[in-house]
Amino acid sequence: MQLLAACCDRGRTSGLIADEDNTAAIDSTGLETRHASMHFQRRCGRLATTHAAWPKLTAVFHTTSQLIVGAVASRGPSQDSPDFPAAIRQAAVNLQPRRVLADKGYDAEHNHALCREELGIRSTVIPLNPRNAPGPPKGRYRRMMHDRFPNRQYRHRAQAESGFSRHKRRLGSALTARGEPNQFKELLIRTLTHNVMILAEVA
Repeated sequence: MQLLAACCDRGRTSGLIADEDNTAAIDSTGLETRHASMHFQRRCGRLATTHAAWPKLTAVFHTTSQLIVGAVASRGPSQDSPDFPAAIRQAAVNLQPRRVLADKGYDAEHNHALCREELGIRSTVIPLNPRNAPGPPKGRYRRMMHDRFPNRQYRHRAQAESGFSRHKRRLGSALTARGEPNQFKELLIRTLTHNVMILAEVA
């Protein structure tokens, strides 16, 4: 998204993004599609079916500023890893991160390889998910995670969760659009609004 790139450029000129501190963290969250209060839905017995499926936002955050530098809209519940390539490719263009942090939902050798070998990202920190491949890890980068996991660096991944918390506090946790295509558009518009609000604080 070109507008996300423009937000990153503004972040650099305002001092929010520095070349020596451009770590990115990826995570995903679900948003609600309710058009009535939670109390009303409970009274009507509709709460369980309302949340059978939900709009899902995968976002890559710059860990220092919490600017969103890559975003993908999809439908949940679903596995996180398939949205990793598209979101990280955006982040690689917009931020040029030196390091990417992700939780074990993104544990896959091809995600490490994409970052390090194709996109030129120097470091990927993703904890192993034992369910993906039982036994000793076979891939080069997953073996690195097994042998010397950088806990000190990984703790900054919490900035992605903090970024989503900030996003929902300011913009709410429910979408207003009803149809799926419009919900996906609204998700991406929200990422831009999130960034503009952060940039306005330092303007």
